[in-house]
Amino acid sequence: MHDIMVIGGGVMGCTTALRLAQGGLKVLLIEREGLCMQASGVNAGTLSVGIKRASLIQYAIRGSNLWRTTPEWAGFDAGFHQIGGLTLAFNDEEAEMLTERMDARKANGAPIEMVGLNRAKEIEPGISNKAVLAAYCPIDGYANSNEIGSGFRGALKRAGVEIKEFTRVDGVEREDQGYAARTPAGIFRGKRVVIAGGVWLEELLKRDFGINIPITCRTNMVSVTERLPPVMRNVLGIATSLLTLKQSTNGTVLIGGGWQGKGDTKRGGYEIVPENLLSNLRLACYVIPELRKARIARTWLGIEGNTQDVMPIVGDIPGSPGAFVIGAVRGGFTIGPCMGMLLAQYILGKEPELPLFDPTRVIVPDDTIERVAS
Repeated sequence: MHDIMVIGGGVMGCTTALRLAQGGLKVLLIEREGLCMQASGVNAGTLSVGIKRASLIQYAIRGSNLWRTTPEWAGFDAGFHQIGGLTLAFNDEEAEMLTERMDARKANGAPIEMVGLNRAKEIEPGISNKAVLAAYCPIDGYANSNEIGSGFRGALKRAGVEIKEFTRVDGVEREDQGYAARTPAGIFRGKRVVIAGGVWLEELLKRDFGINIPITCRTNMVSVTERLPPVMRNVLGIATSLLTLKQSTNGTVLIGGGWQGKGDTKRGGYEIVPENLLSNLRLACYVIPELRKARIARTWLGIEGNTQDVMPIVGDIPGSPGAFVIGAVRGGFTIGPCMGMLLAQYILGKEPELPLFDPTRVIVPDDTIERVAS
């Protein structure tokens, strides 16, 4: 029997498992696909502190620092690049909104500078002359999201974590000695268990622990251009949109977020919405006019799960001693390593460096749900 099982092998599950193993526990990690093949591996890799909610700024700063230092704590290079970030406003109403939001983020520790068009064009010469105000965050950047699965796999193996990839968990049940996870490959047992995930958390928590935490799905579209000469230096965002742009070292430009694709976790099926994709590409060209000359090489989808208050759930699963949940983090790629570290500290009996996020605040009573894990 393992000391603890971690079910879910995205950034948060991998980080939690790694930190627990480094803390001396015998850990089993179970993932239904390959490590970091879902939301953690198909996002644009943006590490933007400047666009995070004010209440999550300290978590985002810590998460960005952890991506920068993966060679030290995980033993692999995540491809961290700190290039700075600009969030742009294009009219007075947007400028007022941008100022209000950035003031709140600065109050929570984000190193943000408000700049006018001339200074913004010194930082990023390629932006449109139609911008009227910008917020500059020098610590923004990106990591290579498509390579972190292999990096975590090596780190986990070196730490002694047993990994079961491409192993679907059909149910988690409470036993005298802890918890049992039923899979097509057999039953695995652990004294404790962590459920780590995003859009699937609602289904798993209902099925196995009898609690109802509604999770909504965001279906982000991400596009990559052909290789281009340098057209931008920074991560770029827009005051009224979640769209971000950045150019990688190989010359390709990643355009992610913004208007959404279509997805339904309950019925299944995800698809690109052409008119929304075109809106994202037009907005990208409005921000960086040189992109009008570029061709799109590929577009794909990445799904993200959010709670009703759009805040994470990280902590104990109510009514199930020794069971924990971590997930539903908006901007989870940036913040994920921090959340995993904090939960591992808590499980190991240490005081987390930052507060956790009690899942009970978003539980919706449902008398039709019978407790399976009691």
